[in-house]
Amino acid sequence: MPLSHPRRSALSEQVIAALRAQITSGEWPVGSRIPTEPELVEQLGVARNTVREAVRALSHNGLLDIRQGSGTYVVATSELAGVMQRRFAEADPRHIAELRSTLESAAARLAAGRRTEKDLKQLDALLRRREEAWGSGDKEAFVAADATFHLAVVSASHNDVMTAMYADLGEVLRDWLREDVGERLTPETYMDHGRLLEAIRAGEADTAATEAARYPFLCRPGRISSPAGD
Repeated sequence: MPLSHPRRSALSEQVIAALRAQITSGEWPVGSRIPTEPELVEQLGVARNTVREAVRALSHNGLLDIRQGSGTYVVATSELAGVMQRRFAEADPRHIAELRSTLESAAARLAAGRRTEKDLKQLDALLRRREEAWGSGDKEAFVAADATFHLAVVSASHNDVMTAMYADLGEVLRDWLREDVGERLTPETYMDHGRLLEAIRAGEADTAATEAARYPFLCRPGRISSPAGD
C-alpha cells in the first residue's frame, strides 16, 4: 500500500522501515535482488529520490549491496548481521568453526532440557527438508536448509539473546559452509544430524552438546580438525 506523506524526514524513515521489513520477514531473502527503483516507487507511492535515499541508507547499514548494472541485492537481515559479515569476511576458517561449535554446543545442551513438542515437530520437518535438499544435489538449497535447521536448534534453547546472536551470524556461517562443502555435494562432506535431534528429543544434554560441537569440524576432512583431533 502507498505510504502516507508526512514531512520528508519522517517519510524517508517510513520507506526505510518498509524495505527493512521486507528483508527481515524473509520476503526478500539474503542473496535475492530487490525490485527496481521504478517498481519500488510504484509500490510505495513515493518519489524516486525518497526510494533512492532509503536504499542507500540500507546499503550503508550493510543490509543491501548496490551493484552497478546488475541491481540491488540483500546481503544481510539486520544491521548487526551486515557488520558481522564485513568484520569476519576474511577470518580464519578454524576460528569461525570454533565459534560455531561453541555456540551450537551450548544451545543444543539447553535445547535438550527446554525443547517443546512444537520445537521437535519443527526440527523433524527441517531435518527432512535438509535431507531432501542433499538428495537433490542443489548446493544452495542444502546450505539454506542446513542453516535453517541449526538456527532452529539454537532457537529451541529458548535463550533469546543466544538465538539473536546466532541469527546475526547467519550469513557468516552460511558463507563458511559454502566454502567448506566445496563446489558440489559429495559423500565425504555429508553430515548426519539425526543423532543430534534424537539427543535433544530424549533430553540427553551431554550427548546433544557433543554432537553439535562436532559438526563444524567434519565438513572437510583433513582441512579443519577438531580440538580433540577427531
